[in-house]
Amino acid sequence: MTKVQKWLVALLVVVAILALGFSFNLFVNNKTKSKKQETVATTSTVPAKKRANKKLEQAKLLAQHYNYDGAIKVLEDEDTKSADKLKTTFEKEKGQLVAWQDPEEISHVFVHSLIVDPQKAFNDKEQAQGYKDYMITITEFKRTIQQLYDNDYVLVSFEDLVEENSDGKLQFKGVRLPEGKKPLIFSQDDVNYYEYMKGAGFADKLVVDKEGKVKNTYEDNGQEKTGDYDMVPILDEFVEEHPDFSYHGSKGILALTGYNGALGYRTSKSEYGNNEKTNQEIEKAKQVANRLKDTGWTFASHTWGHINMAENGKEQIAKDTQRWKDEVAPIIGDTDVLIYPHGADISDFHPYDENPKYDYLKQQGFRIFCNVDASVPSWGQFNSNYYRNARINLDGIRFKSELDGKNDVLEDFMNVKDVYDHKRDQ
Repeated sequence: MTKVQKWLVALLVVVAILALGFSFNLFVNNKTKSKKQETVATTSTVPAKKRANKKLEQAKLLAQHYNYDGAIKVLEDEDTKSADKLKTTFEKEKGQLVAWQDPEEISHVFVHSLIVDPQKAFNDKEQAQGYKDYMITITEFKRTIQQLYDNDYVLVSFEDLVEENSDGKLQFKGVRLPEGKKPLIFSQDDVNYYEYMKGAGFADKLVVDKEGKVKNTYEDNGQEKTGDYDMVPILDEFVEEHPDFSYHGSKGILALTGYNGALGYRTSKSEYGNNEKTNQEIEKAKQVANRLKDTGWTFASHTWGHINMAENGKEQIAKDTQRWKDEVAPIIGDTDVLIYPHGADISDFHPYDENPKYDYLKQQGFRIFCNVDASVPSWGQFNSNYYRNARINLDGIRFKSELDGKNDVLEDFMNVKDVYDHKRDQ
């Protein structure tokens, strides 16, 4: 073999090796590319599945709150078998709902601030008897809501029940619930955490924690704790565990005065001065109020000074109402609900005909008026201008009356013997 031939053979070997390497790289690259495409395709389906599952869970929660229209709407663009099955179930359950459209049949119960430490409250030097009469303990409250739930009550709000038409007239739209379920309004008076209650075994204020939940602060032996120390956080947690206790996410009504501020913050400029500290308190209270509204709570006026509106004249009522609008409404927003302090209505059971006090309150935007009447499980009076709704007090006085056999109005709601906290007797 000549030198030229040897050179040509060597050249051909090199070319063959290079060609083989190129083919191998091409194979590897194609395989890698294919795997990447498969990975992209797989990972792209994961978020889609998560979104679909999230929608299914969202729809289920809405349905548990009896919001079937909302649940069905969430799933309207979903074509999976699971979504179709749920939509069919929701339509069936929706068709079986029973209408509650009688304003006289809507029960309403209420409490004051809950007692965290009965020993402190029931042995307070100045207010012990008042606390025993008008307050209940956290233990009693937890037992109460459990029994209400077990007895098929469902929390509703006035916004669920009443609406204003284009002519400014009220319409009672009512609610629709599964057969056997009963609507219930729950309110709490004086959600202000008054100065005189400091150190007496009650929560100090409402706050928003890092998770966006509304909690209470409570001072225990000089140490401030944050937790479930009053109605709002306790009921929030209960509804989270039992969503079918709440109609469309409704919780309760918080009735506020103004002379000691709002929600535990000293926000009254007329009492604490128009200064930087008061303004800071106002901003803190607004943050809490906004979060409360976002999580199913509504607000009512309880007058600025907790005045007796049956005894006070129109002039005094007007002065007090203006103070409430100046100092409380900017924090919680406008409300058309007035919860009478002391349960003292501006009229007896007769309609508000030719009533100057009512005429003034209507001008101020109030359309819903709540008194106290523990003689019947429910009472209401409705026309196109207003809705009057009676409340039943859940407190020491009512419990004692039930236990002594003097009144049995609570038997539809609970067994007081099982609710009663015997720390009252210590």
